[in-house]
Formats: sequence, structure tokens, C-alpha cells
Amino acid sequence: MSTTPIVSIENVTFAYDGAPVLVDVNVTIARGDFACIIGPNAGGKSTLLKLMLGILSPTEGTVRLFGAPPREGRQRVGYLPQQTELDPQFPITVLDVVLMGRLSHGPRLGPYRRRDRALARRALDDVGLPDLGPRPFRALSGGQRQRVLIARALACEPEVLMLDEPASSLDVTAEKQLYDLLAELNRRLTIVLVSHNVAFVSTFVKTAICVNRTVHTHSTEQLSGEVIEQLYGQQVRLLHHGEHAHVHAPRHREGSRE
Repeated sequence: MSTTPIVSIENVTFAYDGAPVLVDVNVTIARGDFACIIGPNAGGKSTLLKLMLGILSPTEGTVRLFGAPPREGRQRVGYLPQQTELDPQFPITVLDVVLMGRLSHGPRLGPYRRRDRALARRALDDVGLPDLGPRPFRALSGGQRQRVLIARALACEPEVLMLDEPASSLDVTAEKQLYDLLAELNRRLTIVLVSHNVAFVSTFVKTAICVNRTVHTHSTEQLSGEVIEQLYGQQVRLLHHGEHAHVHAPRHREGSRE
């Protein structure tokens, strides 16, 4: 197995219109990791993920994906953006949605190949929805839709999944089920995700990448209330339940966005 890091970021600074968003960032994500990018609003979490994918280019420094410029390695990544452009009311089946993950891996013209359909069905099985292929996408619950979109990312046979706020619209039960699924997928895939919810980090995640203009990386064993307080600039509580520690950030005021 290759020892080349999945992601290597060295001395990266990024600015929008001259205003620094990330400053002197150094991050390494090893193969097999389950890494979560956490931090306050506007701290640069999604920007960091987009730099890893090559959607954005650094103002200074270097980013490598599988040891190469990100654009060269992106086909080895399954990506779930924060806002999907797929209209949930569009009359399309679940299988059709998953097959979209094969668009950059098959012929540019003509119908999907038999292999494409087999991989799409396998991806649905991987996310626990093997029988929903013929069902209209718009008929699914929010949790099921997110699983289908993860299946779409899996259909490209990735080595790593990168997900931006995958649970932001889910209720607590669906969120827990989603993280259970990601933990299972981490048995064979590297997982990198952005999350606004720090409470689950120590339970599911191996590495926490704390972002607030600068970046600091911690193993979950090192993650403490003090670390989170320094990151968010607010009082937090770290509660222990059995073998897992749960970090609880204060509730946002009503009407604010995470």
C-alpha cells in the first residue's frame, strides 16, 4: 500500500479579494484516516476542503492530492458539496441520481454501460438502500436523499470521500445514522468531511482539523474543551460517556446560522 499522504498542504495562504481567509496552513491527511474539519462560521472550513480538491488555488504555498496537483487526482475522490444543484422535485429515479457518479468515468455519449449500472447498484447497497433504485428521488426522506448522494459519490469508485456539511439539514436520528454509515465506509475509504457539529467528533473521527484562519490538527484523544474553547472563543463543555468524550458547544442564538 502506498505511503503517500492522501492530502499534503504546505505553507498555504488563501485570500478572497486580498482578504486572508487561511494563513500559513500545514495539513497532512494519511491514507485510511477519518478527518473532520471543524471551526466557527467563516473560519475557512469549506475553503480548506475546496483547496484540497483543487476547486480553489492557494495564494501561496502548495497543495498535493495523492502526491500530485489536485486536478490530476480528483477522479480518485468522491465529493459531496454542501449545496447540491439537484432539484429534489425533478422527476428522476434514485438509480438515475447514483448513475450521475459515473458520468466522468464512462463514454461521453450513449447509454450507461452494464458495468456503470452494476457499480451504481453496488453503491446503493453500500449505503443501505439496495431496493430503492426505481423509486423517485423526490419521494425519499432527507436522510435517504443524503445517503443516495453519498452513493453517487461512491459510484465513481473513489479512494477517498470528501463531504462538506453532509448532516447540516438532518435531524438528530438521521445524523447519527449518517455518521454510522461513514464510520463503516472508513473501513475501506479515507474520509474527510466538514462539520458544524463538534459533539460527534470524538466518537466517530480519528483526526480533528481545527480551522479559524490558522489550522491546528489534533487526534481525538487530544481534543479537549480547552482546545474547542480556543477555536470557537466561547465556553464549551466536554462530557465523557463510557469510552467516548463528547464536546458540546453552546447553542447559537435563534435565527443564527451554524
